[in-house]
This record gives sequence, C-alpha cells and structure tokens, in this order.
Amino acid sequence: MSAPGAVVDSSVLLDVFTEDPRSAEWSERAMAEALASGPLIVNAVILAEVAPRFSRFEDLETTVASAFVVEQIPVAATFLAGHAHTSYRRAGGARAQILPEFLIGAHAAVTGRPLITRDPKRIATYLPGAQLIAP
Repeated sequence: MSAPGAVVDSSVLLDVFTEDPRSAEWSERAMAEALASGPLIVNAVILAEVAPRFSRFEDLETTVASAFVVEQIPVAATFLAGHAHTSYRRAGGARAQILPEFLIGAHAAVTGRPLITRDPKRIATYLPGAQLIAP
C-alpha cells in the first residue's frame, strides 16, 4: 500500500527546531521538496523524540498541526520494526535508541513513503527497500 507524502524523522525536525547550523538548511529543503508530493507525516515516536524541545504540550501540538499529519504506526510496521531490531541486535548492534528508529523507518516502508532522515545507515541495512531521502 503506497500513500502520498513522506515520513519525517525526528533528526530532521530537531535540525529545524534547534536551527542546527550544520543541518537545518538541508532538512528544511528536504521537507519543502517532499511537501510538493504530499503531506509530511509524523507519528507518536517522532513526537516523543522532539517533545523535549517544547516547554508545553500545546506548543508542540500547534507546531505539528500547522505543518504535519500525525498518523498511528501501522501494526504491520511494528512487526517489521521488531524483526529489524532483532536482526540488528544479532549482528552485534548496540541497544540504545534503536527500536524507535526502526519503528519510524518501518512506518515509512510499510506505507510506501520515503523517510526524510539524516541517519539512513541502519534503516538502509535492516529495512532493505525502504526509500530514503538523506544528505
């Protein structure tokens, strides 16, 4: 099942929210280009990862509502993410912060959308066929 738009990884949102001098320009451009083909998608995992940049929930909610569509992670994506994470761990990968990355990547893969990310290596390795927009 393919859907229009692109899933935006939290790393890309954080670039913009923090005005990262190294990556904000690329991240803004990648989101603007993707927006031409459909909505920018975020999910609960992405929101959880960017939430600390906001002091109030209402500020996060307003920012997200103005530019993004919030979707639930499809159940099939959670299955895929769990298997990707297991493969990663069996290959000797470290535990820290990886399952959220696979949940985000699998959401994009299962819905047939590209993932805008600055951290494509593990997604490309453990979710082959995922379409990535990366520097």
